[in-house]
Amino acid sequence: MNPCVNITVGMQGTESVLVTPPLTVKHFMPAMPAVYGTPMMIYLMEVAAANAIHPHLPVGWVSVGADVNVRHLAATPLGRTVTATGTVIEINDRLIRFRVEAHDGVRLIGEGTHLRGVINLEKFEAKLAQQS
Repeated sequence: MNPCVNITVGMQGTESVLVTPPLTVKHFMPAMPAVYGTPMMIYLMEVAAANAIHPHLPVGWVSVGADVNVRHLAATPLGRTVTATGTVIEINDRLIRFRVEAHDGVRLIGEGTHLRGVINLEKFEAKLAQQS
């Protein structure tokens, strides 16, 4: 069974978040500025990419992050909404590569690529349980 049979190049997903204090670098490092943190931007990009393909996967299958190559281009202050977009650019068996971008309503704040692997969740969790 090929769980990626319904996934095609060009599929897109998005995810948005309002920048609040817990999403800033300052929240974790008080001496730093209150701007949207790079790890949060990467997470948003991963969710956007997953959103692009999740509805097209068979029941019981999900995608997990495998590689991230992203540049954080600009600082985003509190109160702006950041929207990430993930676009499928390559499909190689169960590995899906995405072009990812994040925009804060004023400018592009991040861009790069992201790789996700498609897995059977039940089998994955069973392997994890054996490692415990």
